[in-house]
Amino acid sequence: MPAGARRQKPFSRIGIGANVSPLGIGINATTVLSDFFDARVMGSFFNYSVPQFEIEGFSTTADLHLASMAASLDWYPFNGIFRVSPGLMLYNDNQISMTTNVVGGTSFSLNGQTFYSATANTATGATPLSGSGVLGMHTHAPAFTAAGGFGKFVPRSNRHWSFPTEFGVVFMGAPTINLTTSGWACTDSAQTQCGNISNSANPVAQEFNTQLQAQLTKWRADVGKVRVYPMFSYSFVYSFNIR
Repeated sequence: MPAGARRQKPFSRIGIGANVSPLGIGINATTVLSDFFDARVMGSFFNYSVPQFEIEGFSTTADLHLASMAASLDWYPFNGIFRVSPGLMLYNDNQISMTTNVVGGTSFSLNGQTFYSATANTATGATPLSGSGVLGMHTHAPAFTAAGGFGKFVPRSNRHWSFPTEFGVVFMGAPTINLTTSGWACTDSAQTQCGNISNSANPVAQEFNTQLQAQLTKWRADVGKVRVYPMFSYSFVYSFNIR
């Protein structure tokens, strides 16, 4: 046993800490199980909204929403500061959402084909295109986590403060992409060939939706290559006896 350390009974001491990581602002609680093991639960959250901005006629807003809860078993194989921490992410609602309004007359490409957002027209009922999408980073629930680090969340001494580090990954699975659209699309800049994209009988709508699904397939294949989410943090932990 390291110098200055002492044996502690299971569940006799607890540490409450906070950190900032790619999962957001984190709060964790750890209790002693033995000289070599601790049990830890963690919750993380963060929300950030990007104000409306315009890119090539696309008026867009974006929201980052992070919320998760996990549990891990902290193993100190040499009863020192090095730690191995397998665990499970029990709750995961990490996602990025976006909404866009395409200015009427603006051209854009779907799967290599050019379309135009319709200009508002009260006579025909045409409205510009709009859409919303969500990139979800929570395919697997629960998801296995694997981490390592240095420093004990609960010191094996009378010290109250500790500053452990951690690095690892969440095996979240391939991200999901879901998209909803509405409005009118055209295949020519003069807007003589247009249709409501929700009208499955309209040839323009059929072409738009075919190309949209083909584009979504490509995007999903691209993001599907990323199946893990990084974890790294530096925590501030206060420990105290509970019995």
